[in-house]
Amino acid sequence: MTGRLEGKVAFITGAARGQGRSHAIRLAQEGADIIAIDLCEQVSSVPYPMSTPEDLAETVKQVEALDRRIHATQADVRDRAALQAAFDAGVAELGRIDIVLGNAGIAPMSLNPTPDEWQDVLDINLTGVYHTVEVAKQALIDNGGGAIVLTSSTAGINGIGGNTPGGLGYTAAKHGVVGLMRSYANILAQHSIRVNTVHPTGVNTPMVVNDAMQEFIQQDPAMGQAMMNALPVDMLEPVDISNAILFLVSDEARYVTGVTFPVDAGFTNKK
Repeated sequence: MTGRLEGKVAFITGAARGQGRSHAIRLAQEGADIIAIDLCEQVSSVPYPMSTPEDLAETVKQVEALDRRIHATQADVRDRAALQAAFDAGVAELGRIDIVLGNAGIAPMSLNPTPDEWQDVLDINLTGVYHTVEVAKQALIDNGGGAIVLTSSTAGINGIGGNTPGGLGYTAAKHGVVGLMRSYANILAQHSIRVNTVHPTGVNTPMVVNDAMQEFIQQDPAMGQAMMNALPVDMLEPVDISNAILFLVSDEARYVTGVTFPVDAGFTNKK
């Protein structure tokens, strides 16, 4: 039995761990080869440990264990030229591109905000997503079509995130990703390229499950209450988001474009 993505190639940013690694594995399980990039360095305004080269190597190991090919590069989504080079090298090795996942992101939320939080989160979570689509879109057009999924958040639909530069920047960036998606969905439709966003609630990844984030949420009881889902689950698993993305990039969703797709245990509906 062949997978739903047999013969296809997916470009995934932020692929070293968390949701990005989960997406790489889940799409590989369905037959896709992977072009993976991640910064694998610390951003100074981020209060939790970020991914490492060893994390990216583990993603490679797990994808290869599924007998799929993967081209992995350390690259910064803020650096368009470096991102283009990494993407082009991956396409040269794997032969094509069908799927683009703009997943890389940071959540610089802490009790001790730094002046750089606002700009860093906008540069990575919004401009980085813009760069991701820009470096890949011509190859998708040349390929005759494809699917793009940009990772937003429940904070891309609701006014949550807290009153710090990083929290406000996170919410603004995740809303901005929706604007990008809607524009690209219109611009690229003529080329049979579909563009959608996913909007997770809290997910069990190192970006959410760390001491700094827990302190940030607990310092404001109202915020803790506001972060609660409708369904009786505190957090989703990364594969829950991966499964939604798998649907959106598969032929089963061939006429789904321009939509904001919550995977949020009822969080948004509750608001």
